[in-house]
Amino acid sequence: MSKIAIIGATGRAGSQLLEEALRRGHSVVAIARNTDTLAARAGVTVEQVDALNADALQQAISGSDVVISAAHFATLPAAAVIGPVKKAGVKRLLVVGGAGSLLLPDGSRVIDSPGFPAEYKAEASAGAEFLEALRQEQDLDWTFLSPSAEFVETERTGRFRLGHDHLLVSAEGRSWISFADYAIALIDEVEKHQHPRQRFTVGY
Repeated sequence: MSKIAIIGATGRAGSQLLEEALRRGHSVVAIARNTDTLAARAGVTVEQVDALNADALQQAISGSDVVISAAHFATLPAAAVIGPVKKAGVKRLLVVGGAGSLLLPDGSRVIDSPGFPAEYKAEASAGAEFLEALRQEQDLDWTFLSPSAEFVETERTGRFRLGHDHLLVSAEGRSWISFADYAIALIDEVEKHQHPRQRFTVGY
């Protein structure tokens, strides 16, 4: 079993990752700026930390086997995560990615498509920059898991497909994944380590 530090553990993705990790017997360091919603429970160490405080973040994640960053890209850039992870001596970094940097069948990025919602552009652009920073990283064993276009709060089914750099679309023409099933795929990656130094994606 691993000790997993989750940055952004109170968010929609982070909270599902916390539950999935505990379900499988891992211990979790739950890191958030506001931890009021994190109840004390077995297997969880709660750390109230502003992730932009590099020293505090480094201290919170020190001793972990894996760090998962589930924070918004627009508020926590790559350097703010990569630096403290490396200084803490943690070798593996997994990142809750975005769909904007995924590719369409013609090879163009989702974020560059004409119908991409303007309100998501800043976050998606920051996510693409985060991925590019990881691809330049020489020391960390990183993995970036992009969800499908729709990231939704529906049931945990345990049934999904994995892909690499192209957006997954269902037979019905929809690109989607629940937070709960996404969490299964990412904790699977923690355990199986099948995509080192790669981006991959998950969808129905």
